Amino acid sequence: MNCCPLKVGLVPAFIVLSSCMVGPDFVKPKAPAVERYTQEAAPNKTVAADGWTQHFELGTKVNADWWRLFNSAKLNILISKALANNLNLQSAQASLRQSQANLQAGYGIFFPQVDAGFTPVRQQFSPARFGSSSVGSIFNLYTFSTTVSYTLDVFGGERRNVESLEAQNDLQAYIALGTYLTLTANIINTVIAIAAYHAEVEATEQWLALLQKQITLTETQVYAGTVPYQTVVTLRSQLALLAATLPALKQKLNQTEHLQANLVGLTPAAWQSPTINLDDLTLPLAIPVSLPSELVHQRPDILAAEAQLHSDSAKIGVATAGLFPNISLSGSFGYNNQSLLDLFMSKGNIWSMAANFAQPLFHGGTLWYGRKAAIASYQKSLASYQQTVVSAFCQVADALSALQHDAELVTAQRQSLEAIDDALRLVTANYQAGLVNSQQVIIIESQQLQAKLAYLSALAQRYQDTVAFFVALGGGLHTEK
Repeated sequence: MNCCPLKVGLVPAFIVLSSCMVGPDFVKPKAPAVERYTQEAAPNKTVAADGWTQHFELGTKVNADWWRLFNSAKLNILISKALANNLNLQSAQASLRQSQANLQAGYGIFFPQVDAGFTPVRQQFSPARFGSSSVGSIFNLYTFSTTVSYTLDVFGGERRNVESLEAQNDLQAYIALGTYLTLTANIINTVIAIAAYHAEVEATEQWLALLQKQITLTETQVYAGTVPYQTVVTLRSQLALLAATLPALKQKLNQTEHLQANLVGLTPAAWQSPTINLDDLTLPLAIPVSLPSELVHQRPDILAAEAQLHSDSAKIGVATAGLFPNISLSGSFGYNNQSLLDLFMSKGNIWSMAANFAQPLFHGGTLWYGRKAAIASYQKSLASYQQTVVSAFCQVADALSALQHDAELVTAQRQSLEAIDDALRLVTANYQAGLVNSQQVIIIESQQLQAKLAYLSALAQRYQDTVAFFVALGGGLHTEK
């Protein structure tokens, strides 16, 4: 119970009491006492892959518009459209405005409640109810009155309720920021995925065209009797197997385009994805890494969990105050008269003053167990907050490891692709010289396509894991209060 020392003198006792608040005062949870995200010290940079080395800059903050590091004007325009039109973001922003209005409404409890009323009545009075035998009369009565009431927040229940509303307002603000961050990341990921799928479809179609050309050439050789017919059958089988992979690739491409339309707030029929290739994007090389002690002040999900924890802490105070007396003051002043013209004459003046003291005595355990439920709700929110923090640190650790392994994978896939390109050039030359058959060429060409698709997948994964790392750090949304 947070209560000021007793004061005497000119300050009325009820004002002294109204400065006291039952219930716990909220204290921000401490950040985990760790100095790094992974068990081993993270390296300062990744290996060079395609000539790009990403450097980790510990203690550097992420820029709020971090997506501009990809150096794509088309991407920037796309994100601007999504931020302006995404319906989930608009819903989150509307929820925030609703929470702000509820908070403003909650502040009203700190002011006297003033009302005015006017009541015209025409009635018949019967003296018989007072034991008189005189004739009753019919008359008009006009009443105008003002009433003032004020609840003394002696034990702080109302202030704790407003504290909870303030925390709920913070919660909605962080949810809106989280929606904003998720939206920007999803837009970039769709751009990367669409570019990768386009490249994979193009490589597959090129290989299909090459196989068809080889089949035509081999059929000519079969007619000439220089190669067996089995070779044509093998090539056609290879063509059919490869062609079967194309619909699945195109389906993934279409689904990603439809997802992008959804993020921009449009139907697929009304949206045309911009043409952005992987070569149009620049891989961010200077990667800021926030200190672990700062992460809890940056991620919207952690801050939202903290705001919920604060709200539930304040609700314990609300429930506790409900066990104590409720004290309110009220007064009214007005006039009544049988004539509307004489309504405000002094002879019709009426007034009253009252104080109300209500102490809960027996409510069947409702108030007591309501407080226990509030405590349990706080404990639940505390566990959820701690889990959110642990998950956040794991995500940063995953992203750090992913960037290092992505660079290694891209390097390995690039080396594999270059080695197969060399092998293909050699076997093609030998085939033209008649030293090898077409089957050997087909095998190497198939391996080249697989290596190229694997390289494109690894390259896209490196871009997307870079996006995931910025998101794991909170996307530059530094929102500590």
